[in-house]
Amino acid sequence: MNEIIRNPQAGVSNGSLDPQDWNEFRALAHRMLDDAIDGIANVRARPVWRPIPDEVRAAIRTDVPHEATDLAEVYREFSEHVAPYATGNIHPCFMGWVHGGGTAVGMVAEMLAAGLNANLGGRDHMPIEVERQIVEWMRGLFGFPKGASGIFVTGTSMANLMAVLVARTSALGALARQHGLGTDGALLTAYASRAAHGCISRAMDIAGFGTDALRKIDVDADHRIDVAALRAQIAVDRESGFRPFLVTASAGTVDIGAIDDLRAVGELCREEGIWFHVDGAFGALAIFSPELAPLLDGIALADSIALDFHKWGQVPYDAGFLLVRDGERHREAFAQPAAYLSREARGLAAGTVWPCDLGPDLSRGFRALKTWFTLKTFGIDRLGAVIARSCALARYLETRVLAEPRLELLAPVNLNIVCFRYRAGDAVNREIVADIQESGIAAPSGTTLDGRFAIRAAIVNHRTAETDIDALVSAVLEFGVKRTGGLVEVEAPPLATQ
Repeated sequence: MNEIIRNPQAGVSNGSLDPQDWNEFRALAHRMLDDAIDGIANVRARPVWRPIPDEVRAAIRTDVPHEATDLAEVYREFSEHVAPYATGNIHPCFMGWVHGGGTAVGMVAEMLAAGLNANLGGRDHMPIEVERQIVEWMRGLFGFPKGASGIFVTGTSMANLMAVLVARTSALGALARQHGLGTDGALLTAYASRAAHGCISRAMDIAGFGTDALRKIDVDADHRIDVAALRAQIAVDRESGFRPFLVTASAGTVDIGAIDDLRAVGELCREEGIWFHVDGAFGALAIFSPELAPLLDGIALADSIALDFHKWGQVPYDAGFLLVRDGERHREAFAQPAAYLSREARGLAAGTVWPCDLGPDLSRGFRALKTWFTLKTFGIDRLGAVIARSCALARYLETRVLAEPRLELLAPVNLNIVCFRYRAGDAVNREIVADIQESGIAAPSGTTLDGRFAIRAAIVNHRTAETDIDALVSAVLEFGVKRTGGLVEVEAPPLATQ
């Protein structure tokens, strides 16, 4: 009954999209898998990134295909025109943005999920139980109570938006979903530091508040939100008739990886009766590391936490996650009765709460499987060690920068992000970043700190080693010399006291 069908012609109907020759398909699929594994195993043999030639872009810009194309030919096009020109974040010298490196384990788990083709919007099946199990694991790790809820989403940008919506419903009541923000909603104000990710402002826009409703608070010398300034702004807004309803703290800011004083912010929110959300896109997973977890002191006070398993968790894209302390408030923000979503006492439509009660999506892929495989295969302890290792590599890069007179450190190294520059102007440093990227040696990115352009190295990939840091530093120096002729900026000594 359960025997795998291997007969090439067995069971093929006229309307089916299944292969007409399963053996032929199997052989090609095995070759695809072998090539994918080889691509990861031999990743150091190719450039981190390469510019896309015009002829390659042109090759895929064709008319919509009306007729069938042999799968082997489609795969050839992928192999020649797509795979060689990917982002490059599986490469150990990719340090530009906070992108995880993925794993071979996660890759095959994604394949297994595609084979099941499960829709995790709802109903009673084991893929949803896998997602619920991960919610329980995260609930325990972050110290949330029983009754907390969680859900997989595309990424932290979506998770942060959903947190704003949950906080909105908590502040205005469930009727706001029917009647809109109204007069009361127009008075709601939210808070985040000036170093917070831009998706927080965007979430306020999409949620209907407008970006002006987000108060951007100054940061201290360590680039953390100034809690005293936050308290003062909340007081000013209350005095002016506004209604503070949400504070978003950062656990790993986008530019330099700073972690706000989560305990101080959380206690302030408790005093003021304000929803406390933590944007922990990558930094929240420091909870996996006994060495780094103390930096997250106070995160258990949060009402919600957003994070990405596809960053420090090394799960293949995409695997964002939202955890909410009060599962009922989470459900009130999204659940919507509908006849076609009715729950039954038994059968496939049994069970509650369904994931569609906790987010905007009815159609949801099995993101949880690759995360489950990753956590089960490697374990929290090993993943935590990888996370701590990336921070150690950042400190190593910091020492290389400080030891080199031609380089300048532009920000404190908090976690795994190092911002520095060649001692030359902004234009030169921008060119250095592009030169290195186009060379294929490494892939740093750039940002602006205090009005100065910085070369930004975000060390996230579990494959990165000291030799890769050395390669980046050598490339910066090499292209810096080429761009400046060896001249560097030297700070003038202070004028002698008259």
